[in-house]
Amino acid sequence: MSDTIIVQDDGFHPAGAPAEVTLASDTAPSELADYIHRNLIAIDFPAMGDGRGFTLARRLRALGFQGRLRATGKLIADQYAMARRVGFDEVEISAELAARQPQDQWLARADWQSWDHRARLAG
Repeated sequence: MSDTIIVQDDGFHPAGAPAEVTLASDTAPSELADYIHRNLIAIDFPAMGDGRGFTLARRLRALGFQGRLRATGKLIADQYAMARRVGFDEVEISAELAARQPQDQWLARADWQSWDHRARLAG
């Protein structure tokens, strides 16, 4: 992806090293073990409503993947906490999305460890 920004818990960063491999959201779970020795894996989200990438991330971590895991594609700030909770280290977004959803919107979700959707609804 060109002209992208990396979102981490402390805000926006310039695009770094490319992922060694980018997995499609329809990657078969049985194939994930082939990738656990990589250093940087990206998982593509082809649409904002396609949550299969969250499942793949969780499964990769369960298999013992300890490298950097990057979500890429059509994610929005509201999905950042979920991405971090399932094992992503960072999210790669387009510069266009960063202009529409600036850093403060992503940072508002960076406290992902204490963020509890059910508690917020009940509160």
